[in-house]
Amino acid sequence: MNTILLIEDNTEVRENTAEILELANYRVITAENGKVGVEKALQETPDLIICDIMMPVLDGYGVLHLLNKNEHLRNIPFIFLTAKAERTDFRKGMEMGADDYITKPFTDIELLNSIDRRLKKAALLKKEYAQGVEGMQAFLKDVGREDALKALSEGRNINHYKKKQLIYSEGNHPGRLYFVQKGKIKTFKSNEDGKELTIGLYKEGDFFGYVSLLENTVYKETAEAMEDSDVAVIPREDFEALINENPDVARKFIRMLAHNVTEKEEQLLGLAYNSLRKRVADALITLERKYKKPDSESFSIHISREDLANIAGTATESLIRTLSDFRGEKLIDIREGNIVILNEKKLISMLN
Repeated sequence: MNTILLIEDNTEVRENTAEILELANYRVITAENGKVGVEKALQETPDLIICDIMMPVLDGYGVLHLLNKNEHLRNIPFIFLTAKAERTDFRKGMEMGADDYITKPFTDIELLNSIDRRLKKAALLKKEYAQGVEGMQAFLKDVGREDALKALSEGRNINHYKKKQLIYSEGNHPGRLYFVQKGKIKTFKSNEDGKELTIGLYKEGDFFGYVSLLENTVYKETAEAMEDSDVAVIPREDFEALINENPDVARKFIRMLAHNVTEKEEQLLGLAYNSLRKRVADALITLERKYKKPDSESFSIHISREDLANIAGTATESLIRTLSDFRGEKLIDIREGNIVILNEKKLISMLN
């Protein structure tokens, strides 16, 4: 049952509206002014807030301002109730982040339809989707844009990249979005001595090269094929058209594609504080989570020791010694150049 916070200073309107909402099977919390409303929002964290504009103590704009400053409350759907229908009031509320306006007097249907729309939208934006093409397809289907991703990635020019071939380089200006149709791609950064650190791994169904497009900056990393790969090239203007046409799609697209920010933060923390054994174990688990097929019981990968060392943030010689130790401890096996993970649990729980 969804909880709705109703903030309204007029007793008759507040009680009648609360009764309508309760009959529609909502749990209703009421507040007689903006100050009490903010206090109850902090206590209850409702699923949606309906708030009058003209109130004593703290008006509706003040309520919305305070809610927007709270990390846990700022994304709650917010609907203004107002007896005033001037355009300036609508504009001010929307600029502050209100989701909708209902003008008094309103009908039961107007109220319930507005609430239903906002709750469905909020649920959609909270819903978690898998990364990559499958998750994007599921999201676009939910928002009624099922063909958008298909149109974005299909019928494109396909570039064929050999192993070790560069796709784009750090410092260049982005002109396109990339979509992996086959193969494995990595992105990395290099220091002045030419030492590399792998910061991104991509497989079939993944987009890459999007961060610089979204930020409108030059590439901050270099992309290279880890094996022979087929990559669809999507013009920048097509990508921008997709995210500009629908604000909900844009928000979710950015949220999903920016998921790797947290992963990079964890990677940097590990590089700063983890031991060599822990970093190598984490690199192997990262590869398993990225490239293991859903129906496969075991995981093995053919990867150059140099590439694996760049993921772990260590020298190739140190990596080889650590892999030899892991093999002796029966954590992994090495068969014809492939690294086979034998004991995933011990690798995950590897101590510093």
